[in-house]
Amino acid sequence: MVVRRPASKVRRREAPGLLREDDRRLVEAAQKDLSRFAELYEIHFSRVYAFIARRVGNRDLAEDSTSDVFHKALANLHRFEWRGVPFAAWLLRIAANAINDRSKHSAREVDEDPPEGSTEMNMEVIDHRSRLFQLVDQLPSDQRRVVTMRFAEEKSIREIAQEIGRSEGAVKQLQFRALQNLRARMEGANV
Repeated sequence: MVVRRPASKVRRREAPGLLREDDRRLVEAAQKDLSRFAELYEIHFSRVYAFIARRVGNRDLAEDSTSDVFHKALANLHRFEWRGVPFAAWLLRIAANAINDRSKHSAREVDEDPPEGSTEMNMEVIDHRSRLFQLVDQLPSDQRRVVTMRFAEEKSIREIAQEIGRSEGAVKQLQFRALQNLRARMEGANV
């Protein structure tokens, strides 16, 4: 399972606004000192997870694949050569290859065709989903918990109410407020 560290108190740079010089500087620092890879992980996690989640359609598989991508990236960071292309493109290529490898492997096991779907990178969609994940992370904790349980874990209103010890009406109200909050933030950010 992918584990995210809590956001640091320092203002995080988000991947869509990351300058190429900053990107290069961070990669070079991580190549010299692998402990610096954590900063690259924080910056690019949402984008990689959104890219994978859209293609695999399964939360557990998306988490496992995202974890695999960052393990492979860390293990092969010394091979990365700066060619002016954003570091995120390299990570997304690793992700696309991992998705293809998994679908080929599972097709052999189950003897079915691999799932249809393009692994071509649509950066606009990936950035949009990445921003959405970030906005969900900024919701008040009760709203964030309800949205996560309802849409990521696909639980019913009744299941959520039982789990968090609130009435179904309270859960519906939290979900409504969270969606209003997200909609307003997305419109304000032109996402």
